[in-house]
Parts: sequence; C-alpha cells; structure tokens
Amino acid sequence: MLRYEHRGHGGSPAPPGPYSIAGLGADVLRLLDELEISTACYCGVSLGGMVGMWLAANAPDRIEALALCCTSAYLPPAELWRDRAARVRAAGMTSISRQVVARWFTPRYQAAHPDTVSGFVATLEREVVPEGYAGCCEAIEAMDLRPLLASVTAPTLVIAGAEDPATPPWHGAVIASAIPGARLRVIRGAAHLANVSAAAEVTAALLAHLAG
Repeated sequence: MLRYEHRGHGGSPAPPGPYSIAGLGADVLRLLDELEISTACYCGVSLGGMVGMWLAANAPDRIEALALCCTSAYLPPAELWRDRAARVRAAGMTSISRQVVARWFTPRYQAAHPDTVSGFVATLEREVVPEGYAGCCEAIEAMDLRPLLASVTAPTLVIAGAEDPATPPWHGAVIASAIPGARLRVIRGAAHLANVSAAAEVTAALLAHLAG
C-alpha cells in the first residue's frame, strides 16, 4: 500500500500556490512513474477523492479501481475557499484548525473521543504548511469535475457520511449517478472523516470493492 501527501501536507514540499486539481493529479502520476507503478487502485478522502476523479478521467489506463470517500465533484461557494486561503496565509493554520476539524466529526463523536479530535487539530497546526493548505483551497475554489465523471471507466465506490456538513450525501449521489456503474454507500452516524469515526465499516466496504 502506498500513501502520499498533498503539497504542503505531512512534509511534502509546498510550492507557491494557487494549485489546481489537475496539478495535484499530475503529482500522483509522477509519483507512480518514479516508483514504476503502472496501475493502481486509488482511494481518496475529501480532496484526495477530487484528485482521484481527475486521475480516473484523465489517466484511465493507470486506475484499476476507484474509491471516493466524503468528497465532491463541485464545491461552491468559491468565496469560501478564497477567503480561507487568504486567512491561513495571513494568520497561519491555528486561525482555522479548530473550525475545520469541528466539521470532520459529529458532536457525539467529538464528545466521546476528545483526544482524537485534539490530535487532528494538532496535526493541522504542526504538519500542514499554510501555503500548501491555501494552494489546495484554491484548487477546490476553481474545481468543477462534473463534466469529467461520465468518462470514468474504473469500477467506482462512493462513500458518504450521513451527517457530513462539508460534503453531504447528495454530493456523493451526484458523483455515483454520473459515473457509469458506480455505487453509493452512506455511512450512518458519520461526518466528513467517516474513515476515522466509522473505520471498521468504511474499511470493510473498501476491501470488498477493491477485491472485485
């Protein structure tokens, strides 16, 4: 299994933004080429799912199967992303970290798992470079992947959190209805990081999908 980090996340370089979904997708293709990986099954959460849709549409020969978790093909308003990018450039990650993480988990999960939530806040503040985060915000600001979805040929599973305020289940339904043969799985009681709060259920769904 190969895991990678977006620009400015987890130690990856953070060149000056703005970025684009196409640019972030090209990063993945370069990584696969460097590691001599000809084809891969791709799983992406949130921004990672956006990159996955671009990859499956633009490099179909490289993506054997696709799993998209808590993501969207189009996520307005553009002003939200533009303002967030400006804010982190001006005031750093601490200016948005708690607000962002609060949308990743339901209130019930946050109350039951405060250490997990505080850990994600700390990770955002410690391991994400403001310029990298801002550039990724600008990639989402300019994104509209909806015209590409019908061209995706990889077997696709779309996972949505039933209580996700960032990318609600209907965003997943739009994706699943546009990609031929795609399936939608809604995880009850989960918000934006369903893969964390409902890890066992999401992992089982992914393994079943990727096993074909």
